[in-house]
Amino acid sequence: MEWETVIGLEIHAQLKTRSKIFSGASTAYGAEPNTQACTVDLGLPGVLPVLNKEVVRMATKFGLAIGAEVARKSVFARKNYFYPDLPKGYQISQFELPVVKAGTLTITLDDGETKVIGVTRAHLEEDAGKSLHEDFHGMTGIDLNRAGTPLLEIVSEPDMRSAREAVAYMRKIHSLVQYLDICDGNMQEGSFRCDANVSVRPKGQEAFGTRTEIKNINSFRFVERAINYEVQRQIDLIEDGGEVVQETRLYDPDRNETRSMRSKEEANDYRYFPDPDLLPLVIEPEFIEQVKKEMPELPDEKKARFESEHGLSSYDANVLIASRATADYFEAVVAELGGEAKLVANWMNGELAARLNRDAIEIEQAPVSADAFAGLLRRIVDNTISGKIAKEVFDAMWNGEGSADEIIDSRGLKQITDSGAIEAIIDNVIANNPSQVEQYRGGQAKLLGYFVGQVMKATQGKANPAQVNQILKQKLDS
Repeated sequence: MEWETVIGLEIHAQLKTRSKIFSGASTAYGAEPNTQACTVDLGLPGVLPVLNKEVVRMATKFGLAIGAEVARKSVFARKNYFYPDLPKGYQISQFELPVVKAGTLTITLDDGETKVIGVTRAHLEEDAGKSLHEDFHGMTGIDLNRAGTPLLEIVSEPDMRSAREAVAYMRKIHSLVQYLDICDGNMQEGSFRCDANVSVRPKGQEAFGTRTEIKNINSFRFVERAINYEVQRQIDLIEDGGEVVQETRLYDPDRNETRSMRSKEEANDYRYFPDPDLLPLVIEPEFIEQVKKEMPELPDEKKARFESEHGLSSYDANVLIASRATADYFEAVVAELGGEAKLVANWMNGELAARLNRDAIEIEQAPVSADAFAGLLRRIVDNTISGKIAKEVFDAMWNGEGSADEIIDSRGLKQITDSGAIEAIIDNVIANNPSQVEQYRGGQAKLLGYFVGQVMKATQGKANPAQVNQILKQKLDS
């Protein structure tokens, strides 16, 4: 039997506010446990939540960016469950009336195909604290620093049909929230994570199969692996005569498997009801208009501009706009050079990307700044060095040995562009290789590459390649 996969994602993006959603406690990451949890976060008797206006602004920006409806009126509800990481026994969230509903997002797959994914809703809620197990023997520690940190939960329609589509959608949301400057997207710190709802059904069947939810996946690679494993597990289970049980599962990356955590709760299990301590959230049209004026250039708009303004291919533009920091770096280098966008794109998507991947760092941590990178490419443009020597210079810059000019000078790497000097070296190479000259003139034109190699070897790679090719061809053809 042929099977079809059905996937929906619930993405949790921590909002970049300095204080929490319902209290004045700090949201800064990395503080000592329980030093950033106030009486509201601790759920002490008599305390009252007060909504942080900035989270409303950020949710509105997201709604506008996906063409969704920003609700004039939304309601905060109590989602009741008992876990020690939320001491008051419930989470303040939104249920029936979310702040954002019914938007869309267009994703681009590896083969260039595009697909529109529906976004059901995005609602505001508070994050829970952390339960810590590793440092306590037979006990669990609770850190409430994260309790009350504002979250925007972004719920997709079940429109994705493969793990690759799910990753493309997650990457697009990740990029979008960073462009909007509403989330830092740091997956290692838990600022951006997702739950994946996965089911399978016979191909052609309209009704959905029983779904499972894989909780708290915090990397693109793990999302793809977890979904692929879960799909195969469900297919094997059904084909062996079993039934998929609706449940919450955990992904174990070390074993590359999903494991059952608990039976899947339904909405009525949480006993949602409007929070009596919070008034309905009313967003006036004037507020939405004000936020519209603050909207930055979004990824799809930037991609179109990179193609039209800089003449980049769709592929190059897609890679460069994947993160706001990468796009900003590209534009800073092009501005410093006064053009040469294709050269910049080639080097960023080639040498620079390779170093970032090798060192497992983001472009913000790159040891070569945009200005320094422009300084290197400038020396290619003005023929001071060849592209091959530039790679050697770039390595040295990456290792902290100085600017491009300092490295070129200290290592004596300036390109030889004196035609007379190049001609003398070529004459010597031709004189020392009479049989190859004869073969070339006998019709073996591919030997031109051999002569170019000999000249470059004699000049330690410093001769201008274009001049070498031109002069060699003239002399060998004459």
